[in-house]
Amino acid sequence: MLKEGDKAPDFCLKGIDEKGEEKEFCLKDFRGNRLILYFYPKDNTPGCTVEACDFRDNLNVLVERGYKVVGVSPDSVESHRKFKEKYNLNFPLLSDPDKKVAESYGAYGEKKMYGKVTKGIIRSTFLIDEEGRIKKAWYNVKAKGHVEKLLKELEG
Repeated sequence: MLKEGDKAPDFCLKGIDEKGEEKEFCLKDFRGNRLILYFYPKDNTPGCTVEACDFRDNLNVLVERGYKVVGVSPDSVESHRKFKEKYNLNFPLLSDPDKKVAESYGAYGEKKMYGKVTKGIIRSTFLIDEEGRIKKAWYNVKAKGHVEKLLKELEG
């Protein structure tokens, strides 16, 4: 698990940008910006849709505070394209099909679902500063209300 002050693990992943274009995104591309990098299990599922739409609806406030938002899941680039179009998402979604990036952030591993231990994406969010260091890490977040809590944390 990553903690405050750790160097954010580097990555380069294919994804869909805010305009719906396919391109490669690397962590170094965000240097000089503050980044909210969030990992979610699957496009078009109830919790992931709620979380993505909350980020969409609050993106202007986050941008005004100097943050860029990027979502990551194991879904394909094409799945991301459809998810973005369906919900008019206004930030990049990246594809991590082998879950290596999620694993490097501690956002993939054992988790409990309905009392059963499974392996999968652990819904997680990371604030990364301009130099590529972890400013804050949240693991096992609840989709509903997460962005609201994040905004309160950024205010405080």
